[in-house]
Amino acid sequence: MLLAIDVGNTNTVFALHDGVDWVAMWRSATDARRTADDYIVWLEPLMNMRKVSNYDIDACVISCVVPQALFNFRNLARRYFATEPLVVGEASVELGVPIRIPRPEQVGADRLVSAIGAHIAYPGALIVIDSGTATTLDIVGPDGGFEGGIISPGINLSMRALHDAAAQLPRIAIQRPEKIIGDSTVAAMQSGVFWGYIDLIDGLVRRVKEEYGQPMTVIATGGVASLFDGASATIDHYDQTLMESGLLEIYRRNRKGPDAQ
Repeated sequence: MLLAIDVGNTNTVFALHDGVDWVAMWRSATDARRTADDYIVWLEPLMNMRKVSNYDIDACVISCVVPQALFNFRNLARRYFATEPLVVGEASVELGVPIRIPRPEQVGADRLVSAIGAHIAYPGALIVIDSGTATTLDIVGPDGGFEGGIISPGINLSMRALHDAAAQLPRIAIQRPEKIIGDSTVAAMQSGVFWGYIDLIDGLVRRVKEEYGQPMTVIATGGVASLFDGASATIDHYDQTLMESGLLEIYRRNRKGPDAQ
């Protein structure tokens, strides 16, 4: 069984694949101070609920954008699952797709993984929107090549900055407002944040398509992407398993021997 770990700036997703399908996924807040022992104390009861033991896991693949946390995730795989993890971004790990930008080493592992996950699921040129701590729009060529993209602050980050910088503005939850024009401070903030991000996404997608000059499919993923369902005019598909699919594909491309899952 494969353990895929996606370490983001805000959350970390643990997913189990049994060789046929994903059998479990769990999400935890990312905290670089947590040790391998902390993670197994949290993870083991969840695995037991799925009737999965440590001994069932014989492979691990990790995508991590928090360098100071990587050491503890390596230790988790080595100490508790007796396996050496594949770490996306290391020279020994083959992605199997071209990276067509001048400084490939600057691309975050999460962006490459989701690009691979999108390419194996959707044909043609793609725009992959990942809404997390940052909102990224990544361009994937018809052959799966990574061709650059756009990075902007994430919706939660923008809300927190608004609250922190303006003393009289409260902290609010993200939700789709009933009206564009808010009749209270909270309603006005919710409208500005929600519809501002919808127009950010739709506007950038239109500009990318105009510059790219050929048909493109738009896929959205990430922790808050589902909030945009039905509001965005440019998103074609919502897919919350792009990262896990990309990690699985990278594992398969690097697995030694005939028993690759």
